[in-house]
Order: sequence, then C-alpha cells, then structure tokens
Amino acid sequence: MTWTERLRQLGLELPPVPEPVAAYVPAVRSGAWVWTSGQLPSVQGELRYRGKVGAELTLEEGYQAARVAALNALAAAAQAAGGLDRIRRVVRLTGYVNSAPGFHDQPRVVNGASELLGELFGEAGAHARSAVGAGELPLDAAVEIELLVEVEG
Repeated sequence: MTWTERLRQLGLELPPVPEPVAAYVPAVRSGAWVWTSGQLPSVQGELRYRGKVGAELTLEEGYQAARVAALNALAAAAQAAGGLDRIRRVVRLTGYVNSAPGFHDQPRVVNGASELLGELFGEAGAHARSAVGAGELPLDAAVEIELLVEVEG
C-alpha cells in the first residue's frame, strides 16, 4: 500500500500547501532530505487554532492543532519531494506549543503530530523529536510543526 492510499484509508487528504506568512518557502529539498518551515494549524488558509494551550485552549485542542499542523507540514514536504509516496521516512519533528504560564504538557500536545505520522507511515514514521514550550507563536497560533524527512533520490 502506498502512503497516498494509506492516507485515504485514514480518511485524510493532503491540503494545499499553506502560503508563507513572511519571507521564506514552505520546504527546501537538498539531496535526499526535505526540511519544512514551521507549519501552523491552518485549514483552507484560515488559522483554526489560536491562543495559548493551558489558557484559551485545552490540551485536547492543542493535540488536534498539532495534527492539523503536521498534515500541513506533510503537504509541504510532499510538494518538495515530488509527491507523498516519495517520502521514505520521517527523521525529525520539532513542535512548538504556544503555552500558558505553568503549562508543562508540551509532549502530550505534540503527540498529535507524532501519532498522525505513526498512523500514516508506521515504522517509517518513528522519528526523533523536540516538544518546546513557547511564550508566543506567529499569528498567535497554538502550535507550529517542523519536519525533516528522507526522500527517494
């Protein structure tokens, strides 16, 4: 089964690659590697999850935001790779969580992204990861997700 077929089986589809909100590109490919820029939890060009997790947003809402942002990051990676099925494996995920003071569950929020990658790629989705609390994120987004993936030559 291809990654595209598996994505459909999960009831998901890659969204259009979100437009950058500043002076950068969504992803860069160099050899067998694709690095994505930080992707926000936007759906059809609209920021879906805004605010601090642990204040305006619950842990579950943060988790869902991370899933949405990860899907956007996959779309950017797939575009740079020449298609989702050209991705060999997810190497690294960095998740930034717009955190309220005293909120310490960043790893559980970023699990939304990690678990999506595991559901899609299985063992090829197992990755190194950082889950970082941030005082502010661009556009007051709840999360920002970056990926490093290995792709077919």
